[in-house]
Amino acid sequence: MPVPNPENGRAGAFRGFRWLLINNFPMPFLFVYKQTIVIRADLKMGRGKLAAQSSHASLSSYKHVLRTNPDIAKNWESEGQMKIVLKVGSEEELLEYYNKAKAVGIPCELIRDAGHTQVEPGTLTCFAAGPWKENELDSIFGKLKLL
Repeated sequence: MPVPNPENGRAGAFRGFRWLLINNFPMPFLFVYKQTIVIRADLKMGRGKLAAQSSHASLSSYKHVLRTNPDIAKNWESEGQMKIVLKVGSEEELLEYYNKAKAVGIPCELIRDAGHTQVEPGTLTCFAAGPWKENELDSIFGKLKLL
């Protein structure tokens, strides 16, 4: 059987898989879980602030999933803890996506800033969804752009 080449897009039956190099040989690997972090771009936070808020959201949501769905949390850890960071343009849009995820049972954690540096106290800055099933997250957040 010929070796699939992920570089030329002719992976055939392996479409939808990600590729890992194992002993310099490309192997298909299907990630099942990921975490989605959604940030408000309208706040114009600095890079450090964005990183801190994303980290708060990621850890808070992970702890939630660890308590409520420990098998999912452990599987996500063993898969490499895949994350994606997306942006929205307003608080209203942030809450719209948060509520969509919560409505279908995806664990989410909203982050409100303490207001010590760049934004007012209590400002909603971001949220994290999951770790959860990648296909369910993509069905909700798939149209958002990367930060």
